[in-house]
Amino acid sequence: MPARGKPPEKEEYAWILDYLPYGSTDDKRPSYQKKPLVQAVGEKHFVLMELVPKEGKVPDIQARVYIGDGDRDLIDHVKHRVTYTDLSHGAQLELPYILEMTVKHDEDRFVQFFNDAHPITNRLHMLELLPGIGKKLMWAIIDERKKGTFKTLAELHERVGGVHSPEKVIVNRIIEELKDENIKYRLFTTPSRRPRNH
Repeated sequence: MPARGKPPEKEEYAWILDYLPYGSTDDKRPSYQKKPLVQAVGEKHFVLMELVPKEGKVPDIQARVYIGDGDRDLIDHVKHRVTYTDLSHGAQLELPYILEMTVKHDEDRFVQFFNDAHPITNRLHMLELLPGIGKKLMWAIIDERKKGTFKTLAELHERVGGVHSPEKVIVNRIIEELKDENIKYRLFTTPSRRPRNH
């Protein structure tokens, strides 16, 4: 779970969810004054954000782009963080597919989550925060990992039959955390600190 109190590390890479040639729909200026925007999700902490592309550059949807310090190919700068409700309809539709790609891209991290997950309170285990995992499946995962750590998500599925698609389970949890600003426990995301203006 992200450490409380310290600012989250900056995202270095983001995945493109949508390209908005006339900027945000909230921008009431005439279209000739609007600049293109890109909606994206960070690779590490799943921060939702709007990016300003470099002049004349149109990033592809589902592309992985560098947004860290230093020379960037496509992105001029990060404009700001946004919330799930700020995303365009297209970006919201794209999000589950992109998140599944990011989970597969960094599979070891999520396998490690299943290997290291522990109780949060006397009654609640981290694994139970995952959609579709109740006490029975939680114990099946814990019993299996005592025999040896999981090496891949596919192996987790083979050894614990009830976890049908571990990457989708993780994606569904990430989306829950992104949709609910006030969710009590965060496994994979950091809260959006942007003040809500809705």
